[in-house]
Amino acid sequence: MRSALLSAPGKPLEIVEREVPEPGPGEILVEVTACGMCFSEVNHLRGHYAFGTFPVVPGHEISGVVAALGPGVEWPEVGTRVGAAWPYGSCGHCDQCVRGDQNLCGALPRPVTGVNRDGGYAEYFVGRAGFVTPLPGGLDPVAGAPLMCAGVTAFNGLRRAGAVAGSRVAVLGTGGVGMLAVRFAAAMGARVAAVSRTRSAEEEALRGGAELYVATSEQDPAEALRAWGGADVVMNTAPDTATGLAAFGGLRADGTLVYVGFDAANVEVSPLALVANRLRVMGTPSGSPADLRDTLDFAVAHGIVPAVTAVRLDDAPRVLAEMDQGRRRGRTVITFG
Repeated sequence: MRSALLSAPGKPLEIVEREVPEPGPGEILVEVTACGMCFSEVNHLRGHYAFGTFPVVPGHEISGVVAALGPGVEWPEVGTRVGAAWPYGSCGHCDQCVRGDQNLCGALPRPVTGVNRDGGYAEYFVGRAGFVTPLPGGLDPVAGAPLMCAGVTAFNGLRRAGAVAGSRVAVLGTGGVGMLAVRFAAAMGARVAAVSRTRSAEEEALRGGAELYVATSEQDPAEALRAWGGADVVMNTAPDTATGLAAFGGLRADGTLVYVGFDAANVEVSPLALVANRLRVMGTPSGSPADLRDTLDFAVAHGIVPAVTAVRLDDAPRVLAEMDQGRRRGRTVITFG
């Protein structure tokens, strides 16, 4: 089979020929239909993940069809359309796993698709049977591929941070995760502000349900959010920790700053501000298999799919380099077949 390979930190993505893997006990073989290209691949390329390994086939926004079952697997059946995401598996018996938060498994390092387990930049992928999710009938497997990470990250982050109908949500960053967060928050009934460096994404954000757009090159985001009435939730989707801190002052009392995008910088906020206004700073990592199922069902029910650019596997090295250089906008999906 043809696949892409990250062989070492900082080295360009390579296209290689490999044997089709065989599923072991508890595993399934998936013929990949599409795999989204996520900024997490850039982070791994840069060597930012201590839990990452090389060489590895990247990709954790996978949609495909079950092609074979490993020993002991009865579900999902061969021919089932499935999606696979960031969590590759878990120990199954720690407190977090028992309560359904397998993405927070206490057994470290956690197995992560495309980071320390081979992922979906390949014609075939081997996954854990209990960590794939059947695709809803109305979901296009190509356009829907980014929902496996960008989608569940945005949806789960909003839920965990307390976004509800009538609340005010400010989304920082208007890339793939940010635009999905705008649309999800609006569909939840929240009032939404979109915050980005320039006005290039204003029309798309307003069309997606934002009532306010803030260009930080023109306005201080905290001041703009306070003038709006303040935000109950500020979600930072940008790969820049400082972006969230710049908007921290726009939170209302009992508000939450939630990070789903970040860089290597630390989060430094005033304890006085936290105490005086009962504020929270938190983060959310992707989601569990149940969170992914909820995300896909919600997306289909509300007609939410990201706009994507489809490319072939041979294009992946160029696209990943463009992402690394900040020259790629929107969601790109590798298609097979």
